[in-house]
Amino acid sequence: MYIAGIQLGDEALDWRWWPGQFAMTWIGIQFVMTLCLLVADIVTGFGLWWRTLAPRLIAVAAAAGVILSGFGIYQAMRAPGVVEHELVLKDLPAALDGTVLVAITDLHLGAQRRSGWMQQRVEQINEIAPAAVLMVGDQVEDNPIGDAQLAAVLLGFKAPMGVWAVTGNHEFYGAVDTTIAEFEAGGVRWLRDKKVELAPGLVLAGLEDIGSTMRRDGNYMGGLDALLPGPPTNTATILMSHIPAPPLVDNAAAKGVDLMLSGHTHGGQIWPFGYLVKRQFPLLVGAHKVADMTLVISRGAGSWGPRMRLWQPGEILTLTLRSAQFTGRGASQVASVAKQ
Repeated sequence: MYIAGIQLGDEALDWRWWPGQFAMTWIGIQFVMTLCLLVADIVTGFGLWWRTLAPRLIAVAAAAGVILSGFGIYQAMRAPGVVEHELVLKDLPAALDGTVLVAITDLHLGAQRRSGWMQQRVEQINEIAPAAVLMVGDQVEDNPIGDAQLAAVLLGFKAPMGVWAVTGNHEFYGAVDTTIAEFEAGGVRWLRDKKVELAPGLVLAGLEDIGSTMRRDGNYMGGLDALLPGPPTNTATILMSHIPAPPLVDNAAAKGVDLMLSGHTHGGQIWPFGYLVKRQFPLLVGAHKVADMTLVISRGAGSWGPRMRLWQPGEILTLTLRSAQFTGRGASQVASVAKQ
C-alpha cells in the first residue's frame, strides 16, 4: 500500500494521504504493538511457562500497545512545545544581549501537514516575538507542497531580522528549486553555503545539506571550509546545518563558530529508535558543548513517516542570546527549560 501510495498524487490533491501516510502510521502502530507483545512472550517463555497466566499477560500487553500507539499519535498531532535555551556567545556585542531567535526544523510539510498547520506555527512563533526565525532544514517531506496558501502564511511571520532557511536532505528528494521558490514567495531567504550579517557583530551562516554527499561517502567539509575559511574576528557566528554529522560539528567548533543549530535526528521520534540513531549521531538532541561552541539539536516540529512520536514530542526552539562581556557569564554557560 505504501509503495503504491507514494506513486500517486498531484499538486492539486495529494492522494498519498490515504494509501501512503495511513500505511506508514499503521506500520508504526504494528511496531509498538509488537514490542509490547514481545515483552509478554519473553515473560511467559513464549508459552512454555505460566500457561494459565499467559493469556492475561498477552491481553495486558495488547492493551498497552493500543494505549502507547494512541499516545504516540497524540504526541505527533499536538502542537509542538516551546523549548527555551539561554546561550552565552563569547563574541556577542553587549548591544545584542537578550536578542531572541526562534529555530524550527523538520516541518515535513506535504501530505500530513499543509498551510493550515503552518499557519498555527506562525501564530505560535509570533507570540514569542523573535528578532529572526531560523528554519533548519526538511521544510518539506519531499516534493514541493504546491499549496497556494503557503506564501501568504509565511508572509505572516513577524521577525525584524528576517526569516532564514537552509536545505535538509528531504528538500532534495523532490524538485528542490521549486521548493525554494515556494518559500521565497513567502519572504523566506535561503542560505545555501552563504552567510549574512543579521546585525553588527552577529553573523548567520547556512550550509547546503550534506546528506547526498554523506550517502556517497564523499567529503562533505567543502561547503563549511569555503563558507568559514578561518576563525571569525570579534564576531559572533551562528551556523545552521541540518545534519549534525560529528566530523562537521568538530570542524565547526575548530573554526570558531559560537552556536551551531541542527535537526534531522527527530530524537529518534519513536522509542526505542533513538538508541539506533545515536550510533550515527552521538549528540542526539538538546544543547551540547563542543569545545567553545554550543551545538543545539532540535527534535523538530513535524514528523517523518508514521504520524507518531513516542516520548520525543515536537518542539520549537527559543534561543535567548547573551553576551559574555557581562560579569559572571562565561562562554560555557547554557541553560534550557521546556514549556510544553
